[in-house]
Formats: sequence, structure tokens, C-alpha cells
Amino acid sequence: MLELPETTTLAKQITRTLAGQSITGLFPATNVHKLTWFTGDPADYPALLMGRKLLRADGHGAFLDILFDDDVHLALSDGVMLRYHTPDSKIPERYQLLATLSGGGFLVCTVAMYGGIQAFRGTLDNPYYRGALTKPSPLTPDFDERLFDELFAATLRSKPTASAKAFLATEQRIPGLGNGVLQDILFVARINPRRRIATLSPDEQHTLFTSVKETLAAMTAQGGRDTERDLFGTSGGYRCLLSKATWQQPCPQCGGPITKEPYLGGAVYYCPRCQAN
Repeated sequence: MLELPETTTLAKQITRTLAGQSITGLFPATNVHKLTWFTGDPADYPALLMGRKLLRADGHGAFLDILFDDDVHLALSDGVMLRYHTPDSKIPERYQLLATLSGGGFLVCTVAMYGGIQAFRGTLDNPYYRGALTKPSPLTPDFDERLFDELFAATLRSKPTASAKAFLATEQRIPGLGNGVLQDILFVARINPRRRIATLSPDEQHTLFTSVKETLAAMTAQGGRDTERDLFGTSGGYRCLLSKATWQQPCPQCGGPITKEPYLGGAVYYCPRCQAN
């Protein structure tokens, strides 16, 4: 899934590799995916994108925003997988969108579970997109402990029984922080995802803030998580402590078993000993 470390990594790769190239062809989905969200009718995308020159890409929270001339955007979110293929590559059989480029290569968007492929000019009328553009990123100095404490207090006022996962990974209070990166953030902080934030001490709240900042910075600096792939199909360099790939292994801290269970719309992984509720 596209979360902050991945959108930031993809944006840098696109800008470095593809800036200055233009879209020479745009091809619609070879298979209809009912949980792929488009802005308007995707049949109108060629008229909007054909001939447009790619200027750069930006990572805004969980959105990868590819900017073209004439203020045209292609914003990808959630479960969209974007890959760049060289001119001699075989075209995949299944995709939700394919764009050929003036340099000879092509970009392919595919969706596994669900995802957004949204082409538009100007602005996108989407509250999560607007929030991602306007809220401070946890990768920047503007996202400091004072801001974190304000978010914490506001959540307590509106949802006094909110859990650690509900606070961090729902409603995009912190842009780009989702269920995927959540696992290591809470493990490093030694906080159970089900624990009510009202029970956290000031020291635990500070530890949680520090883990948010440092864990996301480490994931981003290493090119994203090893559970996700970059523009060229290479796994990220950050080795997740807790994930779908590691949860059957012993806890990296105490050696005990890791628990996996569904919670708030996605699986959570935690050590019941190191992260007692």
C-alpha cells in the first residue's frame, strides 16, 4: 500500500528518471477492477493527459502526485502499484492504466485490492488529498511535538476511547501514516495497537511521538519498506520488524510469539509481552 515512505521514494525516482518526457499514448484497463476509483470518466483521461510533459512528482502523505504541464495531475493512492518499464519490456496482460512515454518506456498502474487513479487539472475535490497537501508532513520539522500533542488532545476530546491505532492510522490525521507503517512505530514505542491513548503517560506519549518521527524517517531514508516495491519493482531497503512477512518469527526484542489479528479494517501485529495492552 502507498504510505509516506513509498510515495516519497516514488516521487524522487519519477522526478529523477522521467522529468521532461511526454505522454505519447494512454491505454485504459485491460480488466475492470470494481474497487479502482477514478476522477470522472476514465475514458476522458486521454484527452487530458495525451501530449502532456511530466514536470515532477511529489509525495503528499499517502498520495503520489505526478505533475504535468498545463497544471494537469495524475494522483495515485492506496493500493495502486506503479512500475516503469524500459522500451524492450513486455507489456503486462493486466493493468488499470498504461501510459507510453516519449523516451520509449512506459508506466503501468495496477491495483490489487483497491486504489485511486485520479487525473485532473488544477485541484482534486478529495478531503484526504487536500489534507495531505495542507497538513505538515512528519518528515519535516514543522511536524513537531507541540503539533503531535495538539492532535493527541483533539482526538481525546472527540473520541475519548480511541486506541493507539485509531489515533495514528485512521482519518489521516498524520498524512501517509497507515496500517502498514503503524506496526513498527508501535513496536518501537512498546505500545499495543488496541491500547486506549487516554491511558498513556506523558512519557509514553513522548516516546510515541519520537517513534513516529524516527521510524518514518528511517523507512524513507532506506527507500521504503521491504514489503513494498519501488518504481522499478525493487523492494524497499527498510527491513520491517513486524509485518505479514515476519509475524510468524519470534519477537525481535524478547523472542516470544507475535500475535496477528484483525483490528479496525486491517491486520495488526504485536508482541503481547513487549506491547502489553
